[in-house]
Amino acid sequence: MINDKVLSIILGGGQGSRLYPLTKDRSKPAVPIAGKYRLVDIPISNCINSNIKRMYVLTQFNSASLNRHIKNTYHFSFFSSAFVDVLAAEQTIHSDKWFQGTADAVRQSMHHFLQHDFEYALILSGDQLYQMDFNEMIEAHEKSGAEISIATQPVNAKEATAFGILKTDKENFISSFIEKPEASLLQDWTSPVSEDMVKEGRHYLASMGIYIFNRDLLVELMEEPDKIDFGKEIIPDAIKNHKTLSYQFEGYWTDIGNIDSFFEANLGLTDEIPKFNLFDNNRRIYTNARILPTSKISGTLLDRTVIAEGCIVHAAKIERSVIGIRSRIGAESTVIKCYMMGSDRYESLEEVENNNIKIFTGIGERCFIKNVILDKNCRIGDDVRINGGPHLADVETDNYMVKDGIVVVKKDAVIPSGTIIQ
Repeated sequence: MINDKVLSIILGGGQGSRLYPLTKDRSKPAVPIAGKYRLVDIPISNCINSNIKRMYVLTQFNSASLNRHIKNTYHFSFFSSAFVDVLAAEQTIHSDKWFQGTADAVRQSMHHFLQHDFEYALILSGDQLYQMDFNEMIEAHEKSGAEISIATQPVNAKEATAFGILKTDKENFISSFIEKPEASLLQDWTSPVSEDMVKEGRHYLASMGIYIFNRDLLVELMEEPDKIDFGKEIIPDAIKNHKTLSYQFEGYWTDIGNIDSFFEANLGLTDEIPKFNLFDNNRRIYTNARILPTSKISGTLLDRTVIAEGCIVHAAKIERSVIGIRSRIGAESTVIKCYMMGSDRYESLEEVENNNIKIFTGIGERCFIKNVILDKNCRIGDDVRINGGPHLADVETDNYMVKDGIVVVKKDAVIPSGTIIQ
């Protein structure tokens, strides 16, 4: 069954510079996460689990791999109206410019949306990690008679200065908005929250960048071309003139905005009881159904480690790490607090011999790898030592980048045997 009242619009974001170098050759929604998924799988899966199966993904930077992933992954019945389509920025008779902001992306794509019948537009971000039943938000929107609904997350005073903060009344209608307030202003920006949130000191409502718009209102708002961003312009102005509901969400939610938050979100999956639950039967995360063998592990001590399909592991020890598809780790190597994205394909013995390959994809033997993100198809030689941490200064080379103490080995990079980064 498809919720035919709702059309979902997933915003792919801009150039993704804060996630560089992971976004050097791919758009932000296409960045691999959790060893086998892509970031875009999160909002798409939340929609599918909510029976919302008409989705557009808007993007403009490095969209080839995103297009390929969506084309290979999301196949619905030929007799169904369900779809997931990618809309990249395009020149039309109405506009010859790239998307200038989140609202401008929706505005330039409206002619595609209006070909469908829908009552509500559900606007989502393509770079967040959470599990939400959108039906509950839609029900609250309908019941309240709101024209706009905004999903909000209760946060504490320390976190509040990094978000757009909304102030609500007792009926959860939003009266005002402030972008990244200074700590000295927060005393005037508390809102009614649940007792559990009060106990945790989470008195402030942060916008999650998840919106519901009534169709007619969205069409009206998109007729103002000078307003190019939802968070900075459309929402603050609309609150003054339109009935806007705050839908409070108390579950796990994180914005994958930079390398540090991306790294911590992945390592969080190795916790004994992870906040983001990949094992929930009712909230599955869907992705490309690859035909891969089971992973083979020999002589390795594993502690709080997530290993995807198709891996060949001979390491001495792997601790609090996420090991992605088709990963290879050599004998006597130690891997601690790492996210290894894995490889796109296996190398055959014939390829190795014919091309005289000395360093295989994956991690070689006798390596020590700590606080590292290994992008796809990396080749780490033998006896390599990479010890990331706050003691390392930010730096970029052809093969790797250090950002906030995290060493990011670039996609397809080759790290020669004996290399030391510490």
